[in-house]
Amino acid sequence: MRLSVRRGVTGLLCLLVTCILLRLVQQALRCPGRRPVPPVPLVLVRDRRRTEYRYGRDAPLVFVGGVPRSGTTLMRAMLDAHPDIRCGEETRVIPRLLALRQAWARPGQERQRLEEAGIDQDVLDSAVAAFLLEVIARHGEPAPMLCNKDPFTLKSAVYLSHLFPNSKFLLMIRDGRAAVHSMISRRVTIAGFDLSSYRDCLTKWSRAVEAMLAQCSQVGARRCLTVRYESLVLQPRTTLQGVLRFLGVPWHEGVLHHEDAIGQPGGVSLSRIERSTDQVIKPVNMEALTRWVGHIPADVLADIAEIAPMLSRLGYNPNANPPAYGQPDPVVVNNTERVLRGDFKTPASLKGQPWVYLNGSNTER
Repeated sequence: MRLSVRRGVTGLLCLLVTCILLRLVQQALRCPGRRPVPPVPLVLVRDRRRTEYRYGRDAPLVFVGGVPRSGTTLMRAMLDAHPDIRCGEETRVIPRLLALRQAWARPGQERQRLEEAGIDQDVLDSAVAAFLLEVIARHGEPAPMLCNKDPFTLKSAVYLSHLFPNSKFLLMIRDGRAAVHSMISRRVTIAGFDLSSYRDCLTKWSRAVEAMLAQCSQVGARRCLTVRYESLVLQPRTTLQGVLRFLGVPWHEGVLHHEDAIGQPGGVSLSRIERSTDQVIKPVNMEALTRWVGHIPADVLADIAEIAPMLSRLGYNPNANPPAYGQPDPVVVNNTERVLRGDFKTPASLKGQPWVYLNGSNTER
């Protein structure tokens, strides 16, 4: 029953996206023979003080992605704590739209029909860019730099880099054993991943990371930065200094205390239904780093180098359980002790939510 409802909702969402895109395509088309396709119009948004922000395809957008359970929510929450950046919750619609666009680009009958109707790739790109910009700009408060966090968008980094020439990308990397244990233990549904099998999930994790890393490499180091979850957790100051330097944004101490900005005007907005919300209400801590140890079946660990070759390629020792992730900053040690004591406050806007496990064992990030 729940699966049927989910499929129905997904179908309606895809239908809605298609209808909106068709409308945008109609707006983008001119009379026959009239080219080039007009540029995407500016999106105008006003903040609480009535300050007007204008966003176009040249906006300095940031896309945060990676395999789910790799720290994408933590990264976006820390960026959201910066006064010049706004990420917001997952839109969920953007990866679906990018998948549709990919399908329309493949040679075949559907593409031929579109082109016969005068809807060529340039028209589609104009419509897709307008849709993405509208969603990203309007689903939260405006800011000088907008950021989108939908994990699988990084599978389309090359395409997005062409749509938005000033965009940059943050690819979150995490030990695949930890990421897979998190998705399995928390029952985080991901298309194509069999949550009953560590072997299957580790295989799919390795392939997904490889694909995203290839996209990141193709975009280039000037525009795509890989960030290790372990580094973000253990050495948050050094790691975020590098991230903000890469984005061209000045340092702000608030990014190290994202939990204090939750629910504040211009701060961190959290979804009541996202699976990671119950972790990011806490200060940065080490609680989830090695929680996977002892849970992966012995036969899977014996074959881990073959099942998930990206572990070694990314520098994670497949034979160490766990490997040495690095030394934590003193503040992280202190945060971890506070979290284990339950010495932190839940934001009032999230109190009463049954899935917010404050001091229980459900604390994967």
